[in-house]
Parts: sequence; structure tokens; C-alpha cells
Amino acid sequence: MIALLAIVFLAVAVLPQVWVGWTIRRHGAARSDLPGTGGELARHLLNRFDLAHVKVEITDKGDHYDPDDKAVRLLKQHYDGRSLSAVAIAAHEVGHAIQDGRDERALQTRQSLARLAAQTDQIAFWFFLAAPVLGILARTPLAFAAVLGLGVALLGVRVLVNLITLPVEFDASFRKALPILREGRYLGERDMPAIRGLLTAAALTYVAGALISMVNLARWISLLR
Repeated sequence: MIALLAIVFLAVAVLPQVWVGWTIRRHGAARSDLPGTGGELARHLLNRFDLAHVKVEITDKGDHYDPDDKAVRLLKQHYDGRSLSAVAIAAHEVGHAIQDGRDERALQTRQSLARLAAQTDQIAFWFFLAAPVLGILARTPLAFAAVLGLGVALLGVRVLVNLITLPVEFDASFRKALPILREGRYLGERDMPAIRGLLTAAALTYVAGALISMVNLARWISLLR
């Protein structure tokens, strides 16, 4: 049973990211027919949507939009690349910038909870370390359960962040980036199936984290039963 659970957990943690990476690599070949790089497309779209103040930068920490620093950050291969992957990912991250520029509540809520989760994750770690000691000192399982329960509640903040993140990601891909690319005729119709797959991959980047956080929460809850 333990071995089976370990395999399931590994699949939950790894398979979504493997598929995302495979999809991005599959469409990562240079295309001479594309009019510009991912970085150039991001700059063009930001200017088009009156977001000239948002920067476009190269990063080595994964493609993302930073709402605090107002920056779309792309990996070098997507910033400098002329590929379908570079186009889709650049448009997806600009989608987040548009969400931010429009003060969309879902993104604002996610950012507020993400800052809170960064703190509660650390507090939860110390609670789980302290729970056995407090249980021994108090000589009652009630103290152990109370501290463990508080730690589980703190971990629940991370689960909530991940659940809110998913619709925010799909909105950036399919209500922002996809209509922009299709209606703006930035790509031919023959490329749209690949772009849909890439935008799905971009939106699912956080799925592994969401699933892992929920599995961790369920595991800790089971200890309280």
C-alpha cells in the first residue's frame, strides 16, 4: 500500500510538469516565418494595451509576470526565440500584465494570498516540528492534535492559493492570449492547434504544485483522525 501511494504521489508531482516541458520543447524550433521574437511580441502587445510602463526582461527563474515590479520575465530561449513556444508563452505572460492593468480581482486576491502563504508556510513548518515536543511536555495527545491542527490550517492557505491560481492562469491563456493572437492575426490558422496546446501547458504550469499541496494537506489531516 505504501509503495502504491508513493507511485501515485510521484505521478501526481511529476507527470503534469513532464507534459508541460514536452509540449514546450516540441514547439520550440525556430521559425523564420514568424515576424519577431517572444520578447519583441511581448513589448508590442504591452504597448498595444497601454502597458508601456511594464518591462520585458530575461530571467533564469522561469517565465512569469511580476506584478510588484511590473515586469514580464521570459527565459532567454523565449525572449530571444522565434518559435511557437516563445510566442505562446510571451502572450500568456502579457495576459497576466493585462489582468494586473485592469485590476482584476482574481489576480489581486491571488497575489495577496501568495504573500500570506509565504509566511504561513514557514509558520506551519515550525508548528509541525514543535507538535511532538509540545505533546510530550503537555503529556496529552490533545496538545499534539491542537498544534498539528493549527499547522494543517496554515497549510490550507497554500492550497487556497493554488486553487485560485488555476482560473487566473486559464484566464491569461484563453481569455487574454488566445483571442489576442487569433484576432490580431499574429499567426496562421494552421498554427492555432499548437498554440492552444502551448497555452494549456502555460496555464498548467502550477498544476503540479496545486496537486502536491492538496496531497500534503490530506496526509496531515489523516494524522489527526
